[in-house]
Amino acid sequence: AGRKIISDSLVTDCKCHGVSGSCNIKTCWKALPDMRTVGTKIQERYRLAVEVVNKKVKNSKERRFVPLMDKKTSFSENELIYYTKSPDYCLPDGGLGSMGTRGRECEKTNDGSIGCQSMCRGRGFTSQVVEVKHRCECKYFYCCYVECKTCTKKVEINRCR
Repeated sequence: AGRKIISDSLVTDCKCHGVSGSCNIKTCWKALPDMRTVGTKIQERYRLAVEVVNKKVKNSKERRFVPLMDKKTSFSENELIYYTKSPDYCLPDGGLGSMGTRGRECEKTNDGSIGCQSMCRGRGFTSQVVEVKHRCECKYFYCCYVECKTCTKKVEINRCR
């Protein structure tokens, strides 16, 4: 699906070559689309994917993928189908190499995928204020070195439950 989306989304870019901007020679090429565009299209197809079962066709040895819930009998080349459900990536699964999101740092005020609401998926999160040391008031001494003080600041750390 990903390769098909990329090939369908290729854009043609052209550049003119010539004296004073004239277009005596025109060179064109296919350019890759923005990865965010590709990712959004794949995610949309993933969200609309159809669950199937492998059923035997009557009076035949042939087997065919048939939608589990839907009444349709065939699929377009743009549709994603799946035979087994995807795992819950929020939960740890060593066999898949997934650490889950429990204990992962998140941002309380972010509405995107790194935000606590999205990442913790309704399990909630804990907040803790910690003191963090960092370099500050740095001064450059001609030629040779930089000298800094060590400062502390309080930072709120949020982690998924």
